[in-house]
Amino acid sequence: MASISYSPAAFDGTSASDLLRSSSSSVTGIPLKTLGKVRFVVKRRDVIVAAKMRKMKKHEYPWPADPHPNVKGGVLTHLSHFKPLKEKQKPVTLDFEKPLVDLEKKIVDVRKMANETGLDFSDQIISLENKYQQALKELYLHLTPIQRVNIARHPNRPTFLDHVFNITDKFVELHGDRAGYDDPAIVTGIGTIDGRRYMFIGQQKGRNTKENIQRNFGMPTPHGYRKALRMMYYADHHGFPIVTFIDTPGAYADLKSEELGQGEAIAHNLRTMFGLKVPIVSIVIGEGGSGGALAIGCANKLLMLENAVFYVASPEACAAILWKSAKASPKAAEKLRITAPELCKLQICDGIIPEPPGGAHAGATWTSQEIKAAINETMDELMAMDTEELLKHRMHKFRKLGGFQEGVPIDPKKKVNMKKKEEQTVPRSSKAELEGEIEKLKQQILKAKESSTKPPEVALKNMIEKLEEEAYHEYSEAIRAMGLKDRLEMLREEVSKVNSKDRLMNPVLMDKIEKLKHELNQSLSAAPNYTILKYKLDMLKEVSTAKSLSKAATMKQEVNKKLSEIMGRPEIKEKLEALEAEVQSSGSSSFIDLDEGVKDKILKLKSEIELEMISALESLSLEVVVVESNANPASLSVFKNNVDNLNEEINKTIEEVVNSSELKNMMELLKLEKAKAEAGNVESESKIEALHQQIKQRISEVISSSELKEKHQELKAEISEAIQSSGGANGSLQKETKHAEPMLEMNFA
Repeated sequence: MASISYSPAAFDGTSASDLLRSSSSSVTGIPLKTLGKVRFVVKRRDVIVAAKMRKMKKHEYPWPADPHPNVKGGVLTHLSHFKPLKEKQKPVTLDFEKPLVDLEKKIVDVRKMANETGLDFSDQIISLENKYQQALKELYLHLTPIQRVNIARHPNRPTFLDHVFNITDKFVELHGDRAGYDDPAIVTGIGTIDGRRYMFIGQQKGRNTKENIQRNFGMPTPHGYRKALRMMYYADHHGFPIVTFIDTPGAYADLKSEELGQGEAIAHNLRTMFGLKVPIVSIVIGEGGSGGALAIGCANKLLMLENAVFYVASPEACAAILWKSAKASPKAAEKLRITAPELCKLQICDGIIPEPPGGAHAGATWTSQEIKAAINETMDELMAMDTEELLKHRMHKFRKLGGFQEGVPIDPKKKVNMKKKEEQTVPRSSKAELEGEIEKLKQQILKAKESSTKPPEVALKNMIEKLEEEAYHEYSEAIRAMGLKDRLEMLREEVSKVNSKDRLMNPVLMDKIEKLKHELNQSLSAAPNYTILKYKLDMLKEVSTAKSLSKAATMKQEVNKKLSEIMGRPEIKEKLEALEAEVQSSGSSSFIDLDEGVKDKILKLKSEIELEMISALESLSLEVVVVESNANPASLSVFKNNVDNLNEEINKTIEEVVNSSELKNMMELLKLEKAKAEAGNVESESKIEALHQQIKQRISEVISSSELKEKHQELKAEISEAIQSSGGANGSLQKETKHAEPMLEMNFA
């Protein structure tokens, strides 16, 4: 650039053409570039012109000086300002992940010790790594909504451009809203996935503080939404399917943005997206906040990463409005239903893209490939629709949101979250009143027992219900007096939520329950109503026992009555008498000595009586399981002495080995190493394991000696031969012994 200085007096008498000539790109034919090299003064018609060149900063282009023609994505990739970070991102540990840090530190310490000492700690490292992976998996299986919000906001979470460069074969970024602005918070461009072109539009956060300031923390201005709108029109004109990536806390809400028409820009996008004739897929990769997210989210399909969130107001803002404090954000996050699983149930989200344990930042490439697979699958479905069907599909997706039908019974799972009815105050009985009622009940039970009639079941049931209700209210009173009511209510809400989702109880929740239970048991005796509570609990236990006994007695009477009816039938009586006469005439003293024909008749009648009895018991709402013994104690009792002798010999051999000097020395060493391990010596753990193995091996060698082994094999063969000869292999053993009595296992329905 040239700077020209002049004196106004010097222009007296100078023509306009002379002035114009002097202000052109050269002075009297001398170029300005030459003037920059030297400082000079030219006198012409009393005009003094002084010129000086000022050095300009060289423009920094986004592509290198020698761009490689075969770079991934093509030469146009160099046009993107998004480059790999020069420094690796610092690891960030979230509050709920801190228990995992201790395990990670242990793994690092053991590896360091292995490197320093040269010892092999591979088993310990593998064990710790497995424990870490299991803890990580367990933690990420039971995340709370606020924990998912924190993961979605993780500073190392992959951004829109990270995913785009991972999933596209070629990508070129397009800039500007054609109104003089280019908002860096929204990035647009054309890319290909497996040969199919797409228009990519996404909200871009920064990967560090510098980038976040440049990208305005992913909060677009009206220029960004107008840039996105221009690219949507472009994609619609050329027939490119649109894929949008949502990752913003919300539209930028400063005064300038409002003056430039933030609301109008968002509304224009919403209206336009419903009329686009190409398929649209939106993917929430982080947090989707309010209208700022919806402005590029009116799609045929809305997909969410597993730990992404989509909300109308952030949990902190909601908590500040409803509970006047941002500290209530965990409760607000739960009530807002902003996580991917919850939004899928509400049919706002159409699919969940999985993340690795630890979040998307723990495996960015793997997550990107899952996104790519989801885009291909969804686009295959949408591309099969014609234009009219595609527009109707998009309209119906949003029209059905929030619909409900009157007069339909409420789903029990939804009923869990409804406001509970206020507890009614129940008048409580005094100790004297309860004693009188229970004494009266005891008299009724005794009378029923003496007269062999049914116990008063209705009276017992009513008394148990009354005692349970009164014990519950006494417990509530005690908890209120001890100041544990609020904690109990919070735990109840958490447990009811877990039960409504039919999933396993979170270990953290189990720990909370156990702690509260322990605290309650410890301080219950100090409650003002502890005496009456204990009395009512004792009475409840006594009456419950009486009811179970009376029920068992009633059932026994009914079973005996049924058995008597079966055995008293004329046809059964005739068969029994005939069999008794036949057995007496044979002169046999045991079942084994009987003829085969008589045995078959006895077994046949037995089966017939058993079937009749089973039918009778099932009619009493009893579940009957017939368990028959497959062993023959009479035939196997011969080998009892041999087995006992072999066991005695084995025990004697083991005792000799244990008392040997070699094994005693090993045990002394083991005690010494255990003492060292307790003192904090890490090396002792491996030595303890080695000594354990040596002791086990020595004892195993003695037991496996040839002499003992031969005796064991011989005894085993004899027992096996005896069982086979008696028919135990095919179940015929049951027919030859009177010990095979059926056992009935009864469960009350």
